[in-house]
Amino acid sequence: MTTVVLADDEALLRKALAALLTLEGEITVLAEAQDGASAIRATLHHRPDVVVIDLEMPGVDGLGAVVEIRRAQPDQVILMLIRHARPGVLRKALKLGIQGFVSKSAEPAHITEVIHTLHEGRRWIDPDVSALAVVDDCPLTDREIDVLRVTGEGYSVADIAIRLSLAQGTVRNYLSNAMHKTQTRTRHEAARYAREHDWL
Repeated sequence: MTTVVLADDEALLRKALAALLTLEGEITVLAEAQDGASAIRATLHHRPDVVVIDLEMPGVDGLGAVVEIRRAQPDQVILMLIRHARPGVLRKALKLGIQGFVSKSAEPAHITEVIHTLHEGRRWIDPDVSALAVVDDCPLTDREIDVLRVTGEGYSVADIAIRLSLAQGTVRNYLSNAMHKTQTRTRHEAARYAREHDWL
């Protein structure tokens, strides 16, 4: 029996998937989480075989949750559910060592099969997801992407500096570089441009 913590902010989808995974066989859903923070708590408490986590969630997103989970449990097996597979986000997820990536539109039977595959120590990336991950037309550095992502959430330069543990001057430099590369006039325009080009 493979144990799972399932994290997705869409309650209907999460509950349906939890029920279907159990029906598909040999999977026990130990806990459900509706956001990144509760996903971290549930994972650290239950220590499941596999964490099945949505990429896009309010507050702490899937990537942020994985960073914290990895810090506490470096060997935790993680399957990320992806709806909009932006290349920059996928590359960051791959660097975090996430073992599996599956489209949110996948059949429950397929997700079940992938969960078992990961539990056996193997990896899985859906072909449509991997194709997007190798597309690399982004001129921004990882740090410039980080700063623009937080900018897009509406934070000030001072708040961005605190959240990313950077000096305010460093944040301004990253933003300036990003604005130059995207040929935009403000950091918010740069963030919007980067998101529209699937770089965030």
